Amino acid sequence: MSDIYIVGVGMTPFGKFLDRSVKDLVHAATRDALKDAGASLADIGAAFYSNTVQGALEGQLMVGGQVALRSMGFEGIPITNVENACASASTAFHLAYTNLKAGMSDVALAVGADKMFDKDKAKTAAVFNGAWDVHDVEHITRSLIALGEGVEPPPGRKEEGGLRSVFMDVYAALAKSHMKRFGTTERQLAAVAAKNHHHSVHNERSQYRNDMTVEEVLAARMISWPLTLPMCAPISDGGAAAVLCREEALSRFDRSRAVKVCATVLASGVNRAADDAEDHICRRAALRAYDQAGIGPDDISVVELHDASAFAEIVQVENLGLCEIGKGGWLAERGETALGGRVPVNPSGGLESKGHPIGATGLGQIFELVTQLRGEAGPRQVPKARFALAENGGGFYGFEEAAACITILGRDRAAAA
Repeated sequence: MSDIYIVGVGMTPFGKFLDRSVKDLVHAATRDALKDAGASLADIGAAFYSNTVQGALEGQLMVGGQVALRSMGFEGIPITNVENACASASTAFHLAYTNLKAGMSDVALAVGADKMFDKDKAKTAAVFNGAWDVHDVEHITRSLIALGEGVEPPPGRKEEGGLRSVFMDVYAALAKSHMKRFGTTERQLAAVAAKNHHHSVHNERSQYRNDMTVEEVLAARMISWPLTLPMCAPISDGGAAAVLCREEALSRFDRSRAVKVCATVLASGVNRAADDAEDHICRRAALRAYDQAGIGPDDISVVELHDASAFAEIVQVENLGLCEIGKGGWLAERGETALGGRVPVNPSGGLESKGHPIGATGLGQIFELVTQLRGEAGPRQVPKARFALAENGGGFYGFEEAAACITILGRDRAAAA
C-alpha cells in the first residue's frame, strides 16, 4: 500500500478576530497550504472540513464545508464535514489519510476552522455543554466530584470563579484525583503552564506571547482549583490546513520538504474504571500508533499534545509513554519537556498559549510538527527532529475523552533525497 506524505501546511494566527468570518479563516489557511505545497485547487481530489461551533453560534448547522470551500473555487470533488469535538481537525486529517490510503484520491485536503468569539460570552461557554452526554449530566457531575473528594484547596485558595467552559471543571476534578493518587502538586501544574507560555514567545501565530514564571502562574486568577487562568486554554478563532498525497503523486511536489505520515490512529473510549490508567483511550491509541509506525516513545523528538489545561499535558505525557504513569508532573518540573529538554512538548506554546479554536486545533498541531521536521521553526526549533507525535482529544465520556487521535510524522530519507 502507498505511503502518505504531507506536502503543504497552512495556519492563520490564532486569536480574537471579530472582523473575520469562518470562510475567511478557511480560505486563508487553505491558500497557505496550497502555496506551501506548490499545488492548485485542481490538484485536490477530496476535501475534509472540520468545524464544531459555527452551527451553534451562527446557525450554519449543515454543509459548512461545501459553503466554505465552494466559495473559494472547489467544485465537483467530494467534501466531507467532520465533527468530533476538540478532536475534529485531527479526525479530518485521519480521514484524508484513509481516503488516500484506499486509493480514492491522489491528493487530499484537510482543513479546519472555528470562530468562537461572540459578543455573548455565555453563549460561547455553553457550546461545550454539548461535548458530553447531555442526557446524563447529573450522574457525570456526581462521578467527577467523587474523584476529587478529600483533596481541598490550601487556605486562602478559592475553589473556583468566573465564567468558563464546563471542561475546566472536568480537568480540575481529574487533576484532584491525580494529586490524591500520585502526589502531583499545584507547582507542577504551574511548571507546565510556565513552560508553554515561555515557548509561545517564539511563535508569531500564537494567541498569547507572554513569558510567565511559575510564581506568576500560581498567582493568577483561579478558574477552578487547582487551575488558574494561565493553566487553561483560551477561547480562540483560527484556521489550519494540510495537503496530503500518495507516494505515487509525490513527484508533483517538492520531495525535499515532504513529511511522511508514519501512523494515524483514531480511537473511542472503553468502559474502564477511573483508576485504570493503563486502559486510557489515549494510551491505547498511542500504543497502536507506535506499533503502526514501527517505533517507540524513545524515538520521538518532539510532541504537540492537547493541553486544554496544564493537567491534560501531565496525564498525556504519561499516556504517550514519555514517563511512568504518575510522573508527568515530575517530568515538567525537571524541565525535561521544555525546549532543550529530553523530549520537548508543545514548542508552539500549546493550546494554553497558542490558542484553541477547536475545529482547527488538531491541524494546528500538524502545522507545528511539519515545521519542526522541516527544520523551519526558528528560535523554537528542536534540533535534529526525526519523529514527531501529535495527540488530540475531544469531548468527554466516562472518565476520559470521547474521541482521541494520535498522529506520528517522520522525515523520510527517501523523500528528502
